[in-house]
Amino acid sequence: MKLIFTLLMSSLTTLLSCQNNNKSIKNKTMHDSEKIIKSEDEWRKTLSPDQYRILREKGTERPFTGELNSKTDAGIYICGACGFELFYSTMKFESHCGWPSFDNEIGDGTRVKKIKDLSHGMVRTEIICSRCDSHLGHIFDDGPTETGNRYCVNSLSLKFKPTDKK
Repeated sequence: MKLIFTLLMSSLTTLLSCQNNNKSIKNKTMHDSEKIIKSEDEWRKTLSPDQYRILREKGTERPFTGELNSKTDAGIYICGACGFELFYSTMKFESHCGWPSFDNEIGDGTRVKKIKDLSHGMVRTEIICSRCDSHLGHIFDDGPTETGNRYCVNSLSLKFKPTDKK
């Protein structure tokens, strides 16, 4: 009986190892928009404590403290957790709210998920990365451009990839 149990456990371990190897291979060749699913322990290993608090625990950074708030360089703003391209620099505007603000997202409106947020006694719309479900910030309908949108995003929720054109 003990031998059968040992063989079963060994087979299970081998099977799980093969599945994990297949996931690693899949992640290396994955399509840009394929869902990324990691355990919270895996996220903790890849994010700084502040990034983890904001991206995974829906925190926020203090206004006017983020390094991307006043950035005006040409480039693309990507998810700070998974690298999914979210906003072009041409979509960014100065909202004077203390966080980077954008009037639109890249593509057809599927890169950023919108979720009703009733926390802190307010009614807001949370925005999360559609690829890895990380918290980005909130969207408001008081933007100054023709879209009327203000995607208010934590700097620590983003990374910036410079390009050579404005």
